[in-house]
Amino acid sequence: MEPENPMAGLLQQAQQMQQQLLAAQAEMAAAEVTGTAGGGLVSVTGNGTGEVTAVSIDPKVVDADDVETLQDLIVGALADLNTKRDALTQQKMGPLAGGLGGGFPGLGG
Repeated sequence: MEPENPMAGLLQQAQQMQQQLLAAQAEMAAAEVTGTAGGGLVSVTGNGTGEVTAVSIDPKVVDADDVETLQDLIVGALADLNTKRDALTQQKMGPLAGGLGGGFPGLGG
C-alpha cells in the first residue's frame, strides 16, 4: 500500500480554508453594524466590509450655533462603528487566520 500523498492533503485543507474564507467574507458583507454617540443621538450604520449605509441624527443635536458638537458626535459614532466592525472581523476572520498557523505573512500568529 502506497503512503498517502501529503501534498493532496495540504491542497484539500487549503481548498477548505478558501471556502471558509469566502463564506466569512460573504457574512461580513451582509452584516449590519451600528456605531452610536451621544447616547444614541447620532448613529452610523454600515456593513462589515467598510461601507457606510446610513446616518441618523436626532434633531435635538442640530444647532446652528454649535456645529462642533454635532461634528464631534458624528466622528464618535464613526469611531464606534469602526470598533464594532473590527470586533466582527476578528470574530468572523480571526479563527481562519489562526488556522493558517502563521505560514503566511500578515495572517495568523
